[in-house]
Amino acid sequence: MSSQITLYSTKDNPVPEGAVSGAVTATDGVWVRFARWRPERGGCNGTVCVFPGRTEKIEKYFETVRDLLERGFAVAVLDWRGQGGSQRLLSNPMKGHIRDFADYQLDLDAFLREAILPDMPGPYFALAHSMGASILLDHARRGGHAFERMFLVAPMLDLSLVKHDIAARRLARTLARIGLGRAYVPTRRVRPLNEVHFDGNRLTSDATRFARNLTITMEHPQLEVGPPTIGWVRAAFDLMETLAEPATARAIRQPLLMVAAGADKIVSTPSIEHFGMRLLAGAHIVIPGARHELLQERDVFREPLLAAFDAFIPGSMAA
Repeated sequence: MSSQITLYSTKDNPVPEGAVSGAVTATDGVWVRFARWRPERGGCNGTVCVFPGRTEKIEKYFETVRDLLERGFAVAVLDWRGQGGSQRLLSNPMKGHIRDFADYQLDLDAFLREAILPDMPGPYFALAHSMGASILLDHARRGGHAFERMFLVAPMLDLSLVKHDIAARRLARTLARIGLGRAYVPTRRVRPLNEVHFDGNRLTSDATRFARNLTITMEHPQLEVGPPTIGWVRAAFDLMETLAEPATARAIRQPLLMVAAGADKIVSTPSIEHFGMRLLAGAHIVIPGARHELLQERDVFREPLLAAFDAFIPGSMAA
């Protein structure tokens, strides 16, 4: 499947010029949306592939796309299965579901095989956030070598928002085993979008970017996805436990840099630091005071993040 797929604009978040969008089909038949761009002027220093986190969509990364284009890179962004503009996996499209995190590797393989390698200039680099970063670590763990370097922002190695972690893991596995994997995870009432406010959010301290991202969802609700299912949570716990095994970090030979947020209340910053200290071909840094969505944060946090990218990814015109 490669026909034109729509990208959605809002007043404060227009589609960057020159976009080419489409969809690719994984080997299990699920199709996923992508978008790509090339710099308008001068040469090209390679392609940065952007991999969002859970619930995120391509539109949320338009500002980041422009940042990368200005640095002389071609850019491609993927919507993971089950979210954004990609195929939903259950009859209720709002359920954030996955059977196994290994299924995301099928999305990655199709994206590289059909949307990147035939048409986009090398070398190839990865910029991934949260869940996307954990999927890229799994790619490296499995011996994948598609990228020269990986820049991983707030990777999901453990969850800060889950209390009584061991009990939660056991409960998720028990409920999935008895056939409740497609049910929503028990949670407090999900607020309608018109009741979502900046104050008290755990994602960003930037009110303008928060409002921009909320507007994307309100004007284009078909891109939204709700809370995760029990099956998604069980699968996430399975991957995080695999990544936490002492041998995993030592076996990864992929050059990578992880950037953690010092005030992250979604994923565990200490887990990122612990994993980073065991890497043989990678490193980690922490940006103090920043919240989870570093690429959506205030410039005081976002600028050091981009400076770290420029220092780590060769060819950046901003270095």
